[in-house]
Amino acid sequence: MERPAWAPRSIDISVPSVSRIYDYYLGGSHNFEVDREAARKAMEFMPGLPKIMQANRAFMRRAVRYAADAGITQFLDIGSGIPTFGNVHEVAQAARPGARVVYVDHDPVAVAHSQVVLEGNADAGVVAADLLKPRDLLASPSVEELIDLERPVALLLVAILHFVEDRDDPYAAVAELTAALAPGSLLVLTHASYEGIPLPPERAEGAVDVYKDIRNPLVMRSRDEIARFFEGYDMVEPGLVPMPHWRPETAPEDEDPYAFSGFAGVGRTS
Repeated sequence: MERPAWAPRSIDISVPSVSRIYDYYLGGSHNFEVDREAARKAMEFMPGLPKIMQANRAFMRRAVRYAADAGITQFLDIGSGIPTFGNVHEVAQAARPGARVVYVDHDPVAVAHSQVVLEGNADAGVVAADLLKPRDLLASPSVEELIDLERPVALLLVAILHFVEDRDDPYAAVAELTAALAPGSLLVLTHASYEGIPLPPERAEGAVDVYKDIRNPLVMRSRDEIARFFEGYDMVEPGLVPMPHWRPETAPEDEDPYAFSGFAGVGRTS
């Protein structure tokens, strides 16, 4: 397989990547046949996966605009993935010129692409770091340079926590990040769940098994389990809801049924 110029030498392009699979679902071009093959296998069980990802991105953009309108000028996007149209910095800086954004990912492809996209943007940066090591993440140079933790921050954990198994204690990682945030900060979160998927759970499990096979287990949590991530936050209306129901700009009834899979919410620290 020929390695394209955009793929860092350090990555194994024969192994599927969650970031590149996500890029494929969104119609991007930074993926390989091995990623597309895994995505197509998952879609055999759950054909609406691209619709879910589109709803996820649409929610993220609405939540970023909400945060900017609420006066937030700092955004920390953990698990940011490969840049696509309508990134956090584009939305935030259009609404609040001078808004500062730091992207965080442990995927070398995602980090490399973010560096290219952000070239020349003094108010945005990217960090190669792990959600499960919050202290190291927050102490990274780009975060310390661009994010003032004494002021409110919008912390984005969009479509990342369902890739963290319970044995790795994602609740502890989120709690540690929350403890570092100033009052008035926001948590923007989406999470996969069997609840809302317009399929029998046993069929949806086929797609989950595909991720398990590529050693990136997809953990489907219940609404109550997802709500636990918001401990220490006051929920912003309308609370923890299916993505199209969070402050929609178009009629939710016009959305594809798959868009209602999983949950989204925004919380505010007091």
